[in-house]
Amino acid sequence: MNELFADIGYKSINHYGEQLCGDHVDIAKEGEDSTVIVLADGLGSGVKASILSTLTSKIISTMVAQGISIDECVSTIAATLPVSSEHGVAYSTFTIIHLIHNETAELIQYDNPHIIMIRDDDLYEYPRKEMNIEGKKIYHTSIRFKENDVFIAMSDGCPHAGPDLSYNTDWKREDIADFMLAMSIAGYKARSLCTLLVDECWKLYAGKPIDDATACVVRIQKREPLNILFGPPANRDDCGRMMSLFFSKRGKHVVCGGTTATIAAEWLNKPVTFSTQFEEGSEVPPMSAIEGVDLVTEGAVTMSKVIEYAQDYVGENLYYDKWRFGKDGACRISQLLFEEATDVNFFVGRAMNPAHQNADLPLNYNVKMNLVNELAKNLKVMGKNIKISYY
Repeated sequence: MNELFADIGYKSINHYGEQLCGDHVDIAKEGEDSTVIVLADGLGSGVKASILSTLTSKIISTMVAQGISIDECVSTIAATLPVSSEHGVAYSTFTIIHLIHNETAELIQYDNPHIIMIRDDDLYEYPRKEMNIEGKKIYHTSIRFKENDVFIAMSDGCPHAGPDLSYNTDWKREDIADFMLAMSIAGYKARSLCTLLVDECWKLYAGKPIDDATACVVRIQKREPLNILFGPPANRDDCGRMMSLFFSKRGKHVVCGGTTATIAAEWLNKPVTFSTQFEEGSEVPPMSAIEGVDLVTEGAVTMSKVIEYAQDYVGENLYYDKWRFGKDGACRISQLLFEEATDVNFFVGRAMNPAHQNADLPLNYNVKMNLVNELAKNLKVMGKNIKISYY
């Protein structure tokens, strides 16, 4: 495995008046260092389009991940999905980004707007080979990627977004490319980039899209490990081993919990500087500080807020400005987890905290495990590599 990591984000808006989106993005992992991403755009909109795009993306991502050729994928889709009586075809358009061994990007595109690629803070015209499969014109590219490369795939609801039933000739793929180039140079991550693009389309549609619109962004970055220590071990004799393993890990180190901070400080032979000052407008307990530790926060309350932000981040992403620019412990952890980290190592102590046994509190004996498992689940949806060690 090399030191590169694919940061992946996507977002959709529905055709006005429809409950379901006719576009679908599916991501399939191939081991630790290969990934298949498929953006499918079903014919029309609503339920039928949603079914078509979902089946198309699922079939393609599964088959490509198993090493089956694109010829067979297209043939399988044509044979599997029902034929539309209105359009006379059986499957949706699609874009495939196949990341192989953290080294190569294979781009396969059928009838969606061509992928926009950004390299070295400029638009990059990658080579495309035209293929004919089952009578369909399909474009294929294989390119070795490098750090900071950005790939932007989209459905045809993004170009020509406008407030009426006619195409907006002032918002073509080339205009989207220039718009996204400026945002990419600003350093936004994949999730933020696709949100910015789709939100711009929403504005151009005046809040009433005449088509489903989806953007999927892949940004290549260096791996950034993050280590989180949460709670003391069940056996006090394991403190030394737990601290030794935690601090030996490469990357930033976050300590959560007052007792945990005391143990970490003793192991480092450094004092803990506690604070009683709440951040303005925040209910999250104040942070502390230990020399040699990147971030020291309170435990369960802070982590519960991080989970709230994580659940929103993989959903509507409505709290972005709140955690991205906030300064309390939950915001600081969220910034590290969502924006910086690629590989997250949790060191979770199983010791029982008597404060969590109060029947009046919505916390129980398994509070730490429940919080970590819920957070890990959302981080995996973000594409992070997660490892949890219990003590």
